[in-house]
Amino acid sequence: MPENDGGKSPYWFPAKRYGWGWGPPTVWQGWAATFLWIALLVVAVAVFRESPIILIASFLVLVVLFQILCWLKGEPPRWRWGGKD
Repeated sequence: MPENDGGKSPYWFPAKRYGWGWGPPTVWQGWAATFLWIALLVVAVAVFRESPIILIASFLVLVVLFQILCWLKGEPPRWRWGGKD
């Protein structure tokens, strides 16, 4: 479990207020990971644009890897109705 630094949340990705999943990052590490993920998607398009099957496969791999990162570094997901949590 990440250490809590000065009362701030240890999570890179907070839970969404409504629904299930995560919202935008709240710390620089989360933003860096998000921008790196976007850059890798752009690189995949540039490299695999001639091969749609490989492009789709690379997108799926990158999405799964980013979801794993969100599970590991994000607030535990559950359905939220917007109340105070």
